[in-house]
Amino acid sequence: MSANGTNDYSTSEMMTVAAARRLGNGSVCFVGIGLPSKAANLARLTHAPEVVLIYESGPIGAKPSVLPLSIGDGELAETADTVVPTGEIFRYWLQGGRIDVGFLGAAQVDKFGNINTTVIGDYHQPKVRLPGAGGAPEIAGSATEVLVILKQSHRTFVDKLAFITSVGHGEGGDHRQRLGLPGAGPVAIITDLCIMTPEAGSNEFVVTSLHSGVTREQVIENTGWAIRFADQLTETAAPTDAELEALRALEARTAAAHGQAGGDE
Repeated sequence: MSANGTNDYSTSEMMTVAAARRLGNGSVCFVGIGLPSKAANLARLTHAPEVVLIYESGPIGAKPSVLPLSIGDGELAETADTVVPTGEIFRYWLQGGRIDVGFLGAAQVDKFGNINTTVIGDYHQPKVRLPGAGGAPEIAGSATEVLVILKQSHRTFVDKLAFITSVGHGEGGDHRQRLGLPGAGPVAIITDLCIMTPEAGSNEFVVTSLHSGVTREQVIENTGWAIRFADQLTETAAPTDAELEALRALEARTAAAHGQAGGDE
């Protein structure tokens, strides 16, 4: 049931709502396509109407009515406050320290928040060739903080990445700082089962909040490393009716426009 007790919700909806809640009103967010875009736009449509959404292709302050199919979707430019060259997005906004939150998806992630979106298997003879890096390495490297959203399974939460596309906390501890990367790096991984945050000192991701109805055993079964749980483990607040209504309306508009709900990969 939702927080208001009137609606059932899916694990995917719980994940999207939990991720959206991490965005503060007025924050400047560099958004990835797919699940990050869905969560970021839900935040804009609910508790964070003044969030500034920036996409890699140049739109600043995008307010799409439907979820974009790609960074080149005209909906982003048409609804933005302004559109600037991609070089300016990266050099002035991102590398200039003007991005509060980088919001990324992933094909795989490890215990230190490093991301793989390049290949599964050997790089030269991969089992699967993934979409690739795009701007994610720069976002992960330079944003003030990073949020990661993806569905949780043994295939996605792995002990060792086949390829590190985007650096999170590297090998843990102060490795990110020793690499000279600015910003805090990943501060949360939000999944359809739980929320993870980096442990102080080690920067290994531990479970800090379980979604309603999810057990520790489910998380363990769907994680490729020996996942640990915080001493003060909490339960994620269920979606409210308002959050679910806004999300479902966004998905319905997207499906009507594109034939798909968007962001469900």
